[in-house]
Amino acid sequence: MSGLTRRRLLALAGAAGLGGVAGLTGCSSVLPAPDTSAPGFGEDATGTVRVWCRAATQDGLTSLVEQFNASQDRLTVELTPVLDAQYVTKLATAIRGGEVPDLVDIDDINSMLFIYRDAFTDLTDLIAELPYADQLSPGHLGLATRHDRVYGVPYLADNSLLWFNLELCEAAGVDPDTAVQGFDQLLDAARAIRALGPDTYAWSFPGNNTGALGFVVQPMVWAAGTDFITGEVGAQSGHIVGNDAVRAMLELYRTLWQEDLAPQSCFSDDASRWGSDFRGGRIGMFPTNLAVAVTSAEDDFPDKITSRLLPGPDGGGSFFDGGDNMCIPRGARNASGAWQFVKYALDLPQQFDLPAGGYTPVRADVADDRFRETYPHASVPLDNLHAGYAPSTLAYNLIYNQPDGPWLSMFRRAVFDGDLEGALVQGQQGWDAILSQAQV
Repeated sequence: MSGLTRRRLLALAGAAGLGGVAGLTGCSSVLPAPDTSAPGFGEDATGTVRVWCRAATQDGLTSLVEQFNASQDRLTVELTPVLDAQYVTKLATAIRGGEVPDLVDIDDINSMLFIYRDAFTDLTDLIAELPYADQLSPGHLGLATRHDRVYGVPYLADNSLLWFNLELCEAAGVDPDTAVQGFDQLLDAARAIRALGPDTYAWSFPGNNTGALGFVVQPMVWAAGTDFITGEVGAQSGHIVGNDAVRAMLELYRTLWQEDLAPQSCFSDDASRWGSDFRGGRIGMFPTNLAVAVTSAEDDFPDKITSRLLPGPDGGGSFFDGGDNMCIPRGARNASGAWQFVKYALDLPQQFDLPAGGYTPVRADVADDRFRETYPHASVPLDNLHAGYAPSTLAYNLIYNQPDGPWLSMFRRAVFDGDLEGALVQGQQGWDAILSQAQV
């Protein structure tokens, strides 16, 4: 499934987020934790492993399961895809009913919803025993960590980067490395690209799709070492008013809009054709993921682009560490078989070809010379794993993926209406209200 479709599905997940969080209360305390220290755990398991996956990543998991089942005859993996918009609610219902799958492949941003309610198995010691543990994506692991214990392992990554059209950059005299040194340099580059002609724009963004917008814009705040949310999970509040990086990011986008550096279509862009203008050669700089920039491209377009980390106001860089974590629910019947399948999914041969489907591996050590030659656009996140991030919170869907949530409202008020001060105050109130509600 394309990166476009994955991002659009984020908007649908918002409604499920509120019901899912409420439904998780008290859902898991009666389910026993598997004994992961038992001799032979995760080795030579037998029987059936029931795996749930997101419909958005079903294609890749289907192939993985087929390969695993063909590789041995002791263990059979049965895959059940679940619509992204229904995933949280359906899993919460299964946990309350005591009938859980053995393994869940879950949107990493939703991991904490279940970890907070003690619904997943502690995998800390198992992960530490992996010979490549220090090569795994820290952003994914961070979303699966609570009180220094880890309850999920990364499987695949969906990362946002800043992509450059090299032909337009050369014509405008823009150096991508200089452009990402800060917002001032980014605007200088944008004005130079826009000056190339009436049909050439510097930038494009999905201004009417809350999930896709959050995916590509938030890293420009994280690159400054701060976030929109502050505090530990369960006691969080918004960090909007007084956050210089949030203000600078909104001012940047207001300038891009006000100076006509981005097309007017950004106002109503719902990501239904996300990236078509960039792939059409009309946009100089474009924040998006590998799937939209490369996998969906035709002909030789990928040869004409390059990517960098999304910069902060004064440089630095970050990217959204989206994708999937694999977690074993408490109460799993075949947790040993589930862990054996997880280890297979993380083996280098399986990780190597994830970019063919528009995803990035979660192991830095996959990026050898052969990988870089085969997938030349997939190594930037792997070379900068420390820069990947996503906020660990119980309210992500409600804030960033729900169409009437505070994120989209704040952005549009500041960027399109020009009311920055009002947008910041409104945003602070919105973040605080939702976080307070979600943490009850």
